[in-house]
Amino acid sequence: MLRAFSTAATGMSAQQMMVDVTANNLANINTNGFKRSQIDFQDLLYVRMKEFGSEVSPGVLAPTGTEVGSGVRVAGTVKVFTGGELVNTDRDLDVAIAGEGFLQVSMPDGSTRYTRDGSLQKGPEGRLSTNTGYLIEPAITISTDAVSVDIGKNGSVNAKDETGNVTVVGTIQLARFSNPSGLASEGDNLLSETLASGTPTPGEPGASGYGTLQSRFLEKSNVQMVTELVNLITAQRAYEVCSRTIKAGDDMLRTAIQSAT
Repeated sequence: MLRAFSTAATGMSAQQMMVDVTANNLANINTNGFKRSQIDFQDLLYVRMKEFGSEVSPGVLAPTGTEVGSGVRVAGTVKVFTGGELVNTDRDLDVAIAGEGFLQVSMPDGSTRYTRDGSLQKGPEGRLSTNTGYLIEPAITISTDAVSVDIGKNGSVNAKDETGNVTVVGTIQLARFSNPSGLASEGDNLLSETLASGTPTPGEPGASGYGTLQSRFLEKSNVQMVTELVNLITAQRAYEVCSRTIKAGDDMLRTAIQSAT
């Protein structure tokens, strides 16, 4: 009965984590480029009371054994990098990545972050940046006399002036990772490289293995509300059942103590 308490407690803790992850997914359902997280569980160690195939009588082996598990733990959370819906915004600095790859973002400390959020802005000096002000790498500067900007599928950034002249002012590059699920979330729609993700491989949009850019589009979140609500209900019910298991174990223990006195 005491084992039931600790086992059920691990279940409650795991389901609480499931609710936390689901809540974050739902909270970011309208976040540009957001990728939903899913949680992976693993069972804990087992107490083996009888070995499998043990001899129960001379020449007779048990077809099964006897073992009792000690609960569950969270093995990890994994970002799911399926594509989100591409929505037309008709804004010339908005760009969506159709396929694999991340925009590269330069941080104030000189490090690089990565994002799928293509809601780009033109900074005070004309530098192309994220909507939070972090500069896009490689550096791209749009002149003040540009009246419109077009971003090609291959990443070329073309600025048109008042006379109609078009100038290529730079090229947006994408970065790929061997294991994008290993990237760490840093907030502000930014991801950072880790040992699990591997090192980034920059490349031109449209090249082999890299997605293309869709100008005047934004990639929305890949969160599916119905899926998340089902996960939420499942976690809530599992949490309640684990709680009832603890109560049942408590009642049984109380009965056993009363019977012994």
